[in-house]
Amino acid sequence: METAPALLRADAITKTYAGVRALNGVSFDLRAGEVHALVGENGAGKSTLIKIMTGAVVADSGSIEIAGHRVAHMDPQAARALGIAAIYQQPALFPHLTVAENIALTLESATVWRRVHWNARRQRARELLDRVGARIDPDRAVETLSMPEQQIVEIARALGAEARILIMDEPTASLDEREVEHLFAVIGRLRDHARGIVYISHRLDEVFAVADRITVLRDGESVGTWPMGGIDRPQLIRQMVGRDLSAVFPKRQVTPGEHAIAVRGLRHRASGVFDVSLSVRRGEILGLAGLVGSGRTELAEILFGLRPADAGDIWIDGATARITSPTQAVALGLAYVPEDRRQHGVVLDMSIASNASLANLKGVARLGLIDRAAERASATKYVDQLRIKAASVDADVGSLSGGNQQKVALARWLSTNPSVLILDEPTQGVDVGSKAEIHELMGALAARGLAIIMISSEMPEILGMSDRIAVMRAGTIRGTLTRAEATQDKVLELAIA
Repeated sequence: METAPALLRADAITKTYAGVRALNGVSFDLRAGEVHALVGENGAGKSTLIKIMTGAVVADSGSIEIAGHRVAHMDPQAARALGIAAIYQQPALFPHLTVAENIALTLESATVWRRVHWNARRQRARELLDRVGARIDPDRAVETLSMPEQQIVEIARALGAEARILIMDEPTASLDEREVEHLFAVIGRLRDHARGIVYISHRLDEVFAVADRITVLRDGESVGTWPMGGIDRPQLIRQMVGRDLSAVFPKRQVTPGEHAIAVRGLRHRASGVFDVSLSVRRGEILGLAGLVGSGRTELAEILFGLRPADAGDIWIDGATARITSPTQAVALGLAYVPEDRRQHGVVLDMSIASNASLANLKGVARLGLIDRAAERASATKYVDQLRIKAASVDADVGSLSGGNQQKVALARWLSTNPSVLILDEPTQGVDVGSKAEIHELMGALAARGLAIIMISSEMPEILGMSDRIAVMRAGTIRGTLTRAEATQDKVLELAIA
């Protein structure tokens, strides 16, 4: 009995950019009714392969088949006609149009004299939303939808276009745990209806939860493909990074020094943060855990002066302090790397050198003007220290991988020579190799005497990197655990009880 051809098959795909080989003979296939995860470090070639599959980029060599038929020329229009749809981390919807209008843009042909049948358009949108189990009003403006709702609208639009192949690129990066569960339920429905899904994520726990097969890319080459159950997490990490990564969380033992920062009774009524007391010693990493909405980021912004506290006391190096602005916070030795590095952590269109000096312009200025040579020298120091992978310090930050962008954000604040470093989701969206490098860097900074407050939603990171863990719930700290007594169950009990 003959088996049905794969929905999609990419064979021996090669692509070179300016002498750099992004893909070297990569092969990949997708079957009907399966989720095939595509994983690898940043720069492994995942994005290039997706662009070739969707027709955004033309391969130098190799072939693509759809349902057993070779595609002579793949471009975005051909990809859509062949049933290929890509759903990215940031949905490509028009915010001021309604859900029904956004769906219709893909499904309806446009002519000057074409009459719009509004009721039929709404009904079609409602039917597609029902197919993915969504209760979204077709008349709602997209700008009023949450991120997961926008992703569901994109999936509904793809189904309306009769897409058989859906490519999901980091679809859960902006979702909380409940929203991820709903997305997985939608993926399950798609699988049941014989859709094929290419699933790309740095979150390996999710990959193991949702995928049927896993393919690893490394340095532009396909390392191998395994069925679910044929490879475990340590083996997968080893295949991704090309070495035995026994220390994803390389925690250094550091003897804590004096208190670098202490707060008591801190409150910001508008943010819902109240009665927060904590302290961090030099050389210590304090993990700040809690569910989304527990007040962790709000607390970080209060400490950094973005939301001046209504009440409470703050001590920096034992001296009473009042922080009403980021400028005051920096002057007192605080630095803050925010969660959304692309919006608040770095300026993508500026060079590494310019980004690295943004928080300390005085340090690279002469007579009120930026000394470009001094700026480049300072940036070169951090590029070497943080092992930032870039052609030069003049490269735009937007051209770097997520992990390297995060390192540039760190460089920006390390240039201020802080004593307290606040890191909000420091490894979100970066690959496992870069994650280990950032963890190693955190350990080195703590060993130099920095006090670090680390906010993280990843339980392994919280347990693996923290000396103590403060757990927030409903805007206040419900308990603090030492490294020795902290377990996943104890952290969760404080976070949700």
